[in-house]
Amino acid sequence: MQYRPLGRTGIDISQLCLGTMTFGSQNTEAEAHAQLDAAVDAGINFIDTAEMYPFPVSADSAGRTESILGSWLKQRGGRDRLIIASKICPAAERITFLRGGNNRLDRNNITAAVDASLQRLNTDYLDLYQTHWPEREANFFGKLDYRHTPDADGTPIAETLAAMAGLIEAGKIRCVGVSNETPWGVAEHLRLAETRGLPRIASVQNPYNLLNRSFEIGLSEFAQREDTGLLAYSPLAFGALSGKYLDNARPEGARLTLHPDFKRYTKPRGEAATEHYCRLAAEHGLDPAQMALAYVNTRPFLTSTIIGARTLEQLRSNIASLDVELPEELLDNIEALHGGDPNPCP
Repeated sequence: MQYRPLGRTGIDISQLCLGTMTFGSQNTEAEAHAQLDAAVDAGINFIDTAEMYPFPVSADSAGRTESILGSWLKQRGGRDRLIIASKICPAAERITFLRGGNNRLDRNNITAAVDASLQRLNTDYLDLYQTHWPEREANFFGKLDYRHTPDADGTPIAETLAAMAGLIEAGKIRCVGVSNETPWGVAEHLRLAETRGLPRIASVQNPYNLLNRSFEIGLSEFAQREDTGLLAYSPLAFGALSGKYLDNARPEGARLTLHPDFKRYTKPRGEAATEHYCRLAAEHGLDPAQMALAYVNTRPFLTSTIIGARTLEQLRSNIASLDVELPEELLDNIEALHGGDPNPCP
């Protein structure tokens, strides 16, 4: 396992991060604990969670994933050897059950959210605390057409960062990051950190995979020039890049079988691209999921790839992607496919 700097924080995190979004829905507590054990044994020290996990979230399930991770921490100990990240959920029309539905990114809500997460996690601090998505209207979750609606901006970014500064001073968090953020948003966070002495973001947790390389367009330069590296989520495009959903297959217990409305990566263009990538992997004697992960793992703007799994077998296979080397011919073929239909599933 390799370890990389988390921004300019002085914290080193593993090249792979264990994502926990399925803990408490597709994975039982015992299965989740087994995954955590296997990940740590493999050298993973970075674990990512959120107050709104497992996903899809409901009033009954919100916070369950953090509680499962917290029970494991209580049983296993060794908190100081781990880097734990969580996220605060901003206001959203469909999420009315967090903090009375007034879950803004302001001081009161951020403080309440952190305190609740710390209690569920059985820890005194979080290493990385992230906003789960912007509170303003912006291009995220597949939106391509920015529509300027300043009246809907919500909590100013400066106010959010000032609240984070208070949490750092109180010892409740060590550093901050953003998720599902845009180039303008990253630039504004960095500007406020520079001009007002507010906390500097260490990372950007955005989707990145062979079907969605939109991070490269405006954010990869920030990642490398400003040390705001990518924490890549959905590196397998909800599992689509494994090929298991091709020809309308829906394996028992798989995410898209359980949640058929998650169609971001199974639209016609995505299906066609996935078929091409799976065929390319077969031509080179590679598992398609490992090929897809190996591509993400080796991007120069990457800090860590967030992997998640339904089974231990899947988890071990995902971890083994670190040992997969992609020959130049294969990389050239990947770029040719991407050039022919770039970002079919943004």
